[in-house]
Amino acid sequence: MPEEPPAPRRAAAPSASTDWLLELCGDGITGFTPPALPDAAWVLNAMYEHEAGPGTLSHHEYRQARQREGGIRADTGIGAPAIATGGGLGRADHPGTGWRRLRWAELSRRTGDPVVPEGLLPSYRCFPSAKKDDSWPLGIVPPTEGSLDRPTWNRLIDLLTAHSPAGADTACLAYWTPLMLKAMDFDNLRVRTGRLGDARSLYDDPETVFSPSNLWAQDRSWVVCTDYDLWATKVAGPPALVEALLSDSEIEAVQLPWAP
Repeated sequence: MPEEPPAPRRAAAPSASTDWLLELCGDGITGFTPPALPDAAWVLNAMYEHEAGPGTLSHHEYRQARQREGGIRADTGIGAPAIATGGGLGRADHPGTGWRRLRWAELSRRTGDPVVPEGLLPSYRCFPSAKKDDSWPLGIVPPTEGSLDRPTWNRLIDLLTAHSPAGADTACLAYWTPLMLKAMDFDNLRVRTGRLGDARSLYDDPETVFSPSNLWAQDRSWVVCTDYDLWATKVAGPPALVEALLSDSEIEAVQLPWAP
């Protein structure tokens, strides 16, 4: 089989490239969250459900059972999670055969919980009725925190490309908060520049296990922010782009009146 071509090289950009985001958004330690430019929507990270259903056993109960059986070691030491929630941090792919995408809207109808509680942002605080003592059912893979999942990232790049005047040749920049890097450096921020058409490769940046904290067009017509602490990505830009996000059949996106 022929070897796959190497991922496009993306040039380093100066830390000062984020200065305008600091002025626009304030502190960006977990990502620069932009206001509407002039519109905005929140793209929700994917969650998945097993074809057999969520089941009655929680991730935490399953972990406890495995510990009793000696299948896994008990968590000990400082920083060990008290509850196995089932959630993760960073990049995520489709879990594979036997799993299907579980829409936030579907889970909302099932549980009676709002998709996002009023006044909050998409995060671990969502869907309290779906969990048992803060732990998700074993048959559900909840959204990961701090990073888009790969299918959503790829589709988002497609939509940004379709709604940028230069299409795939749109010049864009990407920034990762130091919290996301294997080697934290708060003095020399990690910013990369390149073509939007090559942006899918950013998902596999070797210095991190997260999608970028921010991605923006060089002309500043749109800005994407994936906050380190959230389950969703804010996309701010022209109304046509936002409408495309809200009506897309693959991406699940919402608007939050309290977080425009």
